[in-house]
Amino acid sequence: MTREIVFLIFPDFQILDLTGPLEVFSQAERRARGTYALRPVAFEPGLVAASNGLSVQAETARPFSGADTLIVVGGRGTDAAVADPRYVAWIRDAATRVRRVASVCNGAFFLAEAGLLDGRRATTHWSRAAELAVRYPSVAVDADPIFIREGEVSTSAGVTSGIDLALALVEEDLGGAEARRIARQLVVFVQRPGNQRQFSAQLTAQRPAREPIRELLGYIADHPGADLSVPALAARVGLSERQFLRVFPTETGHSPSGYVEAVRVEAACRLLETTEDGLDRIARVCGFGTLRTLQRSFQRVLAVAPHEYRERFTRQGMA
Repeated sequence: MTREIVFLIFPDFQILDLTGPLEVFSQAERRARGTYALRPVAFEPGLVAASNGLSVQAETARPFSGADTLIVVGGRGTDAAVADPRYVAWIRDAATRVRRVASVCNGAFFLAEAGLLDGRRATTHWSRAAELAVRYPSVAVDADPIFIREGEVSTSAGVTSGIDLALALVEEDLGGAEARRIARQLVVFVQRPGNQRQFSAQLTAQRPAREPIRELLGYIADHPGADLSVPALAARVGLSERQFLRVFPTETGHSPSGYVEAVRVEAACRLLETTEDGLDRIARVCGFGTLRTLQRSFQRVLAVAPHEYRERFTRQGMA
């Protein structure tokens, strides 16, 4: 059975919001002809210019039937398109004709304006999550996850998270083995779970002006199980403990203990997702020392127990 995937684009759309998910489905189609039919559509048919100047050939956005999935992209031109009543009316109608609807990045604003996110959890690019929540109070906006699937409606965060969502949709259609094969072919992380945060600890930290602090962040990430106490970290950068406790927050925007805990939780998440190691061993390897400390940190950082995280996010048969 051929599944038709329709991508709605508009002037000044984000090219990666389209090409990332499209390439995921295209990989599946190239492996098994007749799996997917991919159709970019727009209200300005023909060549539609993305925000980076590249243009994509699009069909006319007209009422359709028989399509499987509608994916609405985002980009710099989103606000102008959302203000055009043609888009919202078309999306609202199209949602009744397809099996599932998804958005990438701030494409979530289209779905919210069409009422498709009312009463649902949804995400979008972190920079616009607060605005989405204010404009659409009936939407339960969560800025942390890279994508959220709520029944037949899915939303994803910025740019590359559209690839993660597309892999999840392929997994639903064709199974985990095929989704993992595509992920390996595209050289991307083998299916990040949707509830992973949009940012790692290193990305949320300010870029330190001091080279020793920049090097220290790399050391912490590479050695979560090491002695990362304030005295040990201060000694690595040649500062007194008092100086270090003043300099580290100024340079990174984080306290040393908070940053180390976040890095260790991320390291534990990777092991929970990709190994069958026991929780006691993960606690030791990632620097928590005891299972109890691991459990407390998970509740504080992720609001979920380690065993629940593993049950929710482990991919069976992961290569």
